[in-house]
Amino acid sequence: MIFGRLIALISENLALVLLVLAVVTSAISVVYSKHQSRVEFVALQKLEQYRDHLNEEWGRLLLEQSTYAGPGRIENQAKLKLKMTVPTAQQTVVIKL
Repeated sequence: MIFGRLIALISENLALVLLVLAVVTSAISVVYSKHQSRVEFVALQKLEQYRDHLNEEWGRLLLEQSTYAGPGRIENQAKLKLKMTVPTAQQTVVIKL
């Protein structure tokens, strides 16, 4: 009788211990999962900031390219650096094929 009671008590406590262990394991898993989620969110925020920075730089570069590639600037640079001039009517030769 005493032996049977002891086995019953151990089996009841074993179930309780296993349940507590399962609850603690589950809680630790939730905390770890939440931490990983926050770490990944911070990484995502940094990547989005970097993307925004690159988009701003791309816009500046496009503006710079359009400024340098404008016909007025090209003509001005040709005059200043290459000493080129617009040909007059007498300097223009028409070739017929």
